[in-house]
Amino acid sequence: MKDKLIWKFRPAVDKKVLMFLAGAMWCGVGFMLLRYSVIWLTADKPGIMLIYGSLGIIASLPIYYYGFSRLAEKNLIRLMPLKEKRCAFSFITWKSYLIVPVMISLGLFLRNSSIAREHLSVIYTGIGLGLFLSGLHYFRFLLSLLFAGNDKQ
Repeated sequence: MKDKLIWKFRPAVDKKVLMFLAGAMWCGVGFMLLRYSVIWLTADKPGIMLIYGSLGIIASLPIYYYGFSRLAEKNLIRLMPLKEKRCAFSFITWKSYLIVPVMISLGLFLRNSSIAREHLSVIYTGIGLGLFLSGLHYFRFLLSLLFAGNDKQ
């Protein structure tokens, strides 16, 4: 009886919804980090903004290519073969849920540290842009599923 009750209230969703949730999460967090960076940089002189903004964009390229895009691809490989509905929270692995509080704590620590905001903007731009671009992988696969009209991809 208990097992049936638990399964009845489980938020089971299709893999298309999981891909949307993952993409929205990655892009949303990336956008949030980019927003912090832009706010910090626009408070400075235009020359400083250009230098640190450029450094952040340059930093985002290896962060995206060697880090987040590979994680997104591994996650997509895990999600693509799904046939049955899964829990809505399974858009990332349980190990990733363990990393989330660590990353939030690190972000809070950095924002409240004495590190200059323009220096932090390089880190935030690099990670934020890398996350945002990697989140687009999920939407690319979601669109391919929606336009294909089936789940065989």
